[in-house]
Amino acid sequence: MVTAFREAVVDLGAIRANVAHLRAVVGTPHLMAVVKANAYGHGALPVARAALAAGADWLGVADAAEALQLRTGGIDSPILAWLHDPDVDFAPAISQDIDLGLSSQRQLRQAADAAATLGRAASVQIKLETGLNRNGVAESDWAEVFALAAGYERAGLLRVRGLFSHLSNASPADDAEAIVRFERGVRLAADAGLSPSLIHLASTAAALRLPAARFNMVRIGIGLYGLSPFEDQSSHELGLIPAMTLRGRVAAVRRVAAGAGVSYDYLWRAPEDGNLALVPLGYADGVPRQASGAASVRIGASTHPIVGRIAMDQFVVDVGQGDVAVGDTVVLFGDPATGAPSATDWADAAGTINYEIVTRIGHRVPRSYLDPERSAPAEEEG
Repeated sequence: MVTAFREAVVDLGAIRANVAHLRAVVGTPHLMAVVKANAYGHGALPVARAALAAGADWLGVADAAEALQLRTGGIDSPILAWLHDPDVDFAPAISQDIDLGLSSQRQLRQAADAAATLGRAASVQIKLETGLNRNGVAESDWAEVFALAAGYERAGLLRVRGLFSHLSNASPADDAEAIVRFERGVRLAADAGLSPSLIHLASTAAALRLPAARFNMVRIGIGLYGLSPFEDQSSHELGLIPAMTLRGRVAAVRRVAAGAGVSYDYLWRAPEDGNLALVPLGYADGVPRQASGAASVRIGASTHPIVGRIAMDQFVVDVGQGDVAVGDTVVLFGDPATGAPSATDWADAAGTINYEIVTRIGHRVPRSYLDPERSAPAEEEG
């Protein structure tokens, strides 16, 4: 198959393998596949279907709009959405059986009001603040919120299906303190008469390294996509397979003399006569400008450095005296087991994390899908 001008190829077999592996390692009764932000740039619908087929029994998204898009796409599994506009109308989500992650009395009242209008109970999961200091009910408000929620349950306006929180991963001591605080919240909720069936705190990092944080469900985000959340352990060492390969084609090859400047600001000048290859991806496609002069790509069997400034639509690679031709495939990142640079390599070059590298790949880059369970690859813009 001829490589597209630019494309992100997502291996759904890798998604399935990662879910199966993480389920086996973690061992919790429930596993939530987090597909927010278009599945970290991989494509929410194809990834959701693959994750569910491999044994995930919940999906997680940031907001209700993302959840409704999954419903429109035919996904009928349980979905939790946890980040909401202050003036959100919860009715569409409630009517589509989407669980609402709630972080305040205001949101509880909004959910109950929407449920009353619809004449059906809302399914909610209350998020507790346990040290991250983002969204979540403050500990000083737990008792009041639990009492309010219990009252709404008795009135048939909602049911509290879950309690959850999130760890900072700042240090073992900080996470241990958060677990103790979370467990205190779970006990207080029970004292208020609530009996949630789902208790969850761990994302990928804690799911793998902190058994005390697993409870009865874990939320798998970055691990779903085969990337490591750790600086000291690679995807391969964790038994994960990177699912996304970002690639394009050489658009031009140019011979330059020693001393020739390349791209804006002439950050790099050719140290000797040699060949340059032009790659048609840039920061408009999510390729980080901060990686200028620091990242590398794979062309054929060789790895070559990016030189000069990464521009909006293109960047330049120094291929030296290498035999590179217009139309050759260029792999920016993928599975390092294939010899390609990894998303983590790019993150290191740009001074960021691998989460950002894959999530930022723009809509101008088509997503294509490798699916070993189908006879032909499915394709989708994303």
